[in-house]
Amino acid sequence: MDTIGTEWELGAFGAMALVFTLFALVEWLRPARKAPRGKRWVTNLALFALDTLAVRLVVPLLMVGAAALAAERGWGLLNQFELPAWAGVAIALLALDLALYVQHWATHRVPLLWRLHKVHHSDPAFDVTTAARFHPIEIVLSMGFKMAVVVALGLPVWGVLAFELVFNLATLFTHANFALPRGLERPVRALLVTPTMHRIHHSAIQRETDSNYGTLLSGWDRLFGTYTEEAEGRLTIGLEEYQDTRPHRLGWSLLLPFHK
Repeated sequence: MDTIGTEWELGAFGAMALVFTLFALVEWLRPARKAPRGKRWVTNLALFALDTLAVRLVVPLLMVGAAALAAERGWGLLNQFELPAWAGVAIALLALDLALYVQHWATHRVPLLWRLHKVHHSDPAFDVTTAARFHPIEIVLSMGFKMAVVVALGLPVWGVLAFELVFNLATLFTHANFALPRGLERPVRALLVTPTMHRIHHSAIQRETDSNYGTLLSGWDRLFGTYTEEAEGRLTIGLEEYQDTRPHRLGWSLLLPFHK
């Protein structure tokens, strides 16, 4: 399983790099909004590199390892039953997407978690690199939470692998600085979170920021009453108090949760 997991991770990273490049190209050709690159891109991508390093150092087992360990020890709900592979994968996708909706909601409601999460929202622009802009401490806590869900539910290894790939690609997609054609936006949004839908979540208006929490499926926001169809007036991205170039700096971004 270690060899399979390593090969899968390398393949998933390659797929993410390819999709990132494709979305960046589409953004450059047909951007939905103006978004500066330069130093801002360097900071966002540097945060991604630090996040990856932090997770590897603090929780090297990761989600796939947690799933394999749970299966070996018979831990978790699903490991008490015999399920077909497709059912295990489907349950993993739904359960983890719901868990991350709840986690995302909590990062906006729990003050300590918001101090970390606002690093993501402090980006005064919105493009595919915003998907990489998270504080390392938040990423480590998020990984710990996801591992706990995997073990508690006994989610199968292949389901976790599938979710990791789908989730990472969906995160790049929902933060992309382009819009789907008008004829596609509504039918796609009926099932999936789109960039236009998630862009509202990055609004400087708190009511809009506290909505559209989903990553993959748009139905969770509709089900729990956190769905916002359209932005109120002209959409301003970021947090009201940081509408300047401070979020473009790596040091400032890392220290933001500790500011008074």
